[in-house]
Amino acid sequence: MNNNSVDTAPFADILNPDFLLANVGGPFVIGLAVGFFAKKTLKIALFFLGAGVVVLFMLQYFDFKGSHNINLQEVGDSFIGSVKHGIEFLKERLSAIQSSNKTIQSGSGVAGFFVGFKLG
Repeated sequence: MNNNSVDTAPFADILNPDFLLANVGGPFVIGLAVGFFAKKTLKIALFFLGAGVVVLFMLQYFDFKGSHNINLQEVGDSFIGSVKHGIEFLKERLSAIQSSNKTIQSGSGVAGFFVGFKLG
């Protein structure tokens, strides 16, 4: 009997294409779509935030009343906190996708999210 031989029977089911598509492919595609959407939404939000800052600078330059009391650092910190909270929420939701094999599927969904976020 050879000590180097490995019983590959338990792994035969894991490499089944139906198993991989249902437990790895589906959650990955969902995560990919959510990550892509999240990045595009973040870019749009940053565009409008930047436009708002430029408008505030213009208001301060032309001495409009009330524009000098705005603390842009607090607005930026609040925005960053909201973005971090939103990304953590999405990661939790993608990790919670249920299936017969929770470990593979939750990892697949989160990996898809990061790939989609990178592509977005």
